[in-house]
Amino acid sequence: MARMQQDGAFSPEDALGHLRAADPVLGSLIERVGPYNPPRRPDPYTALLRAILFQQLAGPAANAIQKRFLALYSSDGRAPEPREILETTDEQFRSAGVSRQKAAYLRDLALHVADGRLDFAALPSLSDDEIVRQVTAVKGLGEWSAHMFLMFHLGRPDILPVGDLGVRHGMRLTYRLPELPTPAQAKEIGAPWAPYRSVGSWYMWRAVEAASTQPDI
Repeated sequence: MARMQQDGAFSPEDALGHLRAADPVLGSLIERVGPYNPPRRPDPYTALLRAILFQQLAGPAANAIQKRFLALYSSDGRAPEPREILETTDEQFRSAGVSRQKAAYLRDLALHVADGRLDFAALPSLSDDEIVRQVTAVKGLGEWSAHMFLMFHLGRPDILPVGDLGVRHGMRLTYRLPELPTPAQAKEIGAPWAPYRSVGSWYMWRAVEAASTQPDI
């Protein structure tokens, strides 16, 4: 089990020490990439709003829609309260570039938060599986979104998102596989990383980035 610090975060030093010992190939990648330094976004509600808005959109287009969406509620870029989303009309959503389907997803998220089915204050005490269940109960949020939420917003140390093509591409590069591993194969590759599979996954993304400038990684 990962040793947790007082603030609920795990020790990156412990994680890297474990990964180097458990998987020398990954250890070599760690030495080339450098320290574990993932992004942390502290507001889970805003994170899930953003996950819905950004679905199936490229960065610039998604950023533009998010800006127009937030402008419906304030001039300072704050996220709207669930009540405000529930009061937003279809026409207002359309004016911000939010599709009818995404508007339905945003309303469902707002309902889950408003009625307590998704209680952000309670999430730190729940298991990973229970959080996945609660997040994926919201329309438009699937397992991938739940895994990203666990890794980057709750800082959970042992998430392996085998459905993520970037993680599997990183495995293909790092372990010099002839083809992209299947989700089942990716699970086997990542098994030795436990209880720090989130950290190992982060390095797989870095392997993909590094390959663009270092083809022999």
